[in-house]
Amino acid sequence: MSEHFDTVVIGGGQAGLAMGYHLSRLERPYVILDGNGRTGDSWRNRWHSLRLFTPARYDALPGSHYPGPPWSYPSREEFADYLGSYAKKFNLPIRNNRRVTRLSHNGKSFTIEADGQDLEADNVVVAPGWDRKPKVPAFAGQLSPDIRQLTAASYQSPDDLAPGPVLVVGAGNSGADVALELASTRTTYLSGRHPGQIPWPIEAVAARPLTLAVFFAFSHVLNLNTPAGRKARPQILAHSGPLVRVKDRDLVRAGVERVPRTEGAKDGRALLADGRTLEISNVIWCTGFRPDLAWIDLPVFGPDGEPEQVRGISKTHGLYFLGATFQQSLASSMVHGVGRDAAFIARHIAAKAPSAARAPGSADSTVRPEGSAAPQ
Repeated sequence: MSEHFDTVVIGGGQAGLAMGYHLSRLERPYVILDGNGRTGDSWRNRWHSLRLFTPARYDALPGSHYPGPPWSYPSREEFADYLGSYAKKFNLPIRNNRRVTRLSHNGKSFTIEADGQDLEADNVVVAPGWDRKPKVPAFAGQLSPDIRQLTAASYQSPDDLAPGPVLVVGAGNSGADVALELASTRTTYLSGRHPGQIPWPIEAVAARPLTLAVFFAFSHVLNLNTPAGRKARPQILAHSGPLVRVKDRDLVRAGVERVPRTEGAKDGRALLADGRTLEISNVIWCTGFRPDLAWIDLPVFGPDGEPEQVRGISKTHGLYFLGATFQQSLASSMVHGVGRDAAFIARHIAAKAPSAARAPGSADSTVRPEGSAAPQ
């Protein structure tokens, strides 16, 4: 017999953990399914030198503070460890090594198939991360096979590259970060539309009042409730947010050469918007991601292939999405913003059936991590 839960959260990254925190506060029975072996592994698998582009004071999930200096930039390992500690602190019911392979509806409830185990749920929150499937342009296949191609997901360190110049395509925060690292090892080109930047060092003491105002605006000004937010949203979805940690001057000092957009291939070489081709040995595609949701067997996708949702609520009753870019605000896909979106969804779930948390047979349905004890 399948286990039945009030809510199943799919994904144990920062979005899934924030969702769990708010469901716990509302005493909703739930379980979190995570395909990774350890909480935080999705961050441990990223490139070695990665640091979050937001200061630590903005890298905390709801109900906690990020440990360490508030104006430092956590490394991938530090942030991964923080996620693990957060899950333990709040005794979140996570089942690791549970990769979901199918989500469907049987007419009464949702069915979740995860590594041979079936679960049923009245509500499902899909929060597996919106950066799972790299977007690579079709013309990448027209580049010479002698050019080594990587993505922001597969790149780990400069050792991954073949000898010779590299073209980093995509000039957002990830592209700028990767280009800055590579510039000390080889000729590095950075291609793409400039996303704008926060012009001052956001960790600088003198600039902190401005920085506080900017991050406040990310959540409370640039959101779906304001004209400014609704105007900015299409641009953010089509491109990316502004450079935050790495600045233009950092790239110039490092010797990164900015070039126009990469628009195609010609004779096996990367073709720029100004008609030039580049002699390169490597390309790293930092051109964004899309969610990998092919396992959802429900009519929830729009013409663009993205799930149709408004503030995380889908047209399918009981199905929610969390962690999407600009889901409610510019901060939605950032660590400090996802908790606000999770709280909204948790309240929506609770409002549908306020008594479910105490319904017969469901009070102990929230599964605790193996080896943990119930709160005393």
